[in-house]
Amino acid sequence: MYARKTLILFALQHREGLAFYRVMWQCPYQAILFSRGPSFMAGQEIRHVGIIFSGGPAPAANAVISAVAMACGKNNIKVTGFLYGYKFLEDFNENYPLLNGKHFIDLDRDRVEGLRNTSGVFIHNSRANPGSMISSLGDLKDTSKNNKIINIFKAFEYYKVDALVSIGGDDTLKTANLLYRIQDSVKGLRPVSIVHIPKTIDNDYYGIDWTFGFFSAAEFGARSIRNLKADSFSSGSWFVVELMGRKAGWLAYASGMMGEATRIISVEDIEDEVLDLEGLATEISLLIEKRKKQGKNYGVVCVAEGVADKLPDEVKTKEIDSHGNIVLTSVGIGRMLAETVAQIHEMRTGEKVKVIPKQVGYETRCTPPSGYDVILGSQLGVGAYRALVEKGLSGVMVSVRGGFDLYYVPFDRLIDPSTGRTRIKLIDKGSDFWRLARFLEP
Repeated sequence: MYARKTLILFALQHREGLAFYRVMWQCPYQAILFSRGPSFMAGQEIRHVGIIFSGGPAPAANAVISAVAMACGKNNIKVTGFLYGYKFLEDFNENYPLLNGKHFIDLDRDRVEGLRNTSGVFIHNSRANPGSMISSLGDLKDTSKNNKIINIFKAFEYYKVDALVSIGGDDTLKTANLLYRIQDSVKGLRPVSIVHIPKTIDNDYYGIDWTFGFFSAAEFGARSIRNLKADSFSSGSWFVVELMGRKAGWLAYASGMMGEATRIISVEDIEDEVLDLEGLATEISLLIEKRKKQGKNYGVVCVAEGVADKLPDEVKTKEIDSHGNIVLTSVGIGRMLAETVAQIHEMRTGEKVKVIPKQVGYETRCTPPSGYDVILGSQLGVGAYRALVEKGLSGVMVSVRGGFDLYYVPFDRLIDPSTGRTRIKLIDKGSDFWRLARFLEP
């Protein structure tokens, strides 16, 4: 179908316990071999690039999209933005072609000019999951399970799409990997280069230091915390602020530090498999008591929503999204913790304390992007173009290091082969970032 060559990757220094990798012509470090890596799309000219944005929004999303379109446009490459992620692509039927303006739009330079600093997602987003039936690489050959993936390739063939830029979180990366790998499993598919750009305000992506939108979302969270802290000071009360962060606490930690929270709690701080809610509430009650003795009868506790994943099964909500994840915002770990703290504190001390829960969630995803995130997002978008056209790569994620220098991480380094799921970047307890929060807590 097309030639594949295994690359040699080079290990970069470990930062916060994670190994970051570079394609061989981009950094002279020690070589390591791996059995299955990215492909050179030998002999394939990129004339038409498709873009999808999947999962939730993130600040600077439009900086990424417009940068891909502008880089391609400068080189006479057509760019199509497929609307609402994979929603229409996964059900493609050539007897009912997709409509321009309804299912996709052409992204020429005139259309994307001025988008860079705007909020939201210009090509919309959805959580459509075309790989929902695929649990192993063997399933890629199973026609009863791969039909939605095949439909996407039928759409790409119909519209003569040569490459796909996938923008999204860990579930979207998993889908990108399936699109990349199925080309080895199913004969007759028109070759399509697959490049992925990492997107999450949670910043829990393995293979990149900071994801676009993270600092913008954290600053929004910090502003909310600062406002609530002023309220708590004025009224002599406490707030428990629940922030996004399904699997890691980066957003809660960054928001809490910037907002001068009294205490920050994340998934990484809960060592037991099952959360001892009363034990955690007792710790906060002791903190309330300690601060009262200091003449400070107020404070703000930040908690990452992912702590809810450690609740006993009987307490968790049964609401599940299209990727099989519990909808953590509906669990309300902040509310549970606030109520339990108030009860425990009265039992311990005989004194009532006002503990108010506040969820700061979806509003962080479309806050105006910071300058940092606009530049980062733009570089990642241009990096996708350069990976496809200048390097001829497929099966890689675009990343940056140092002064926004580009490098490309093979999907193999991001996907756990035993589970088929993406690797998660946690805050290591005892790391410099974790210790920073401890130093800054009052």
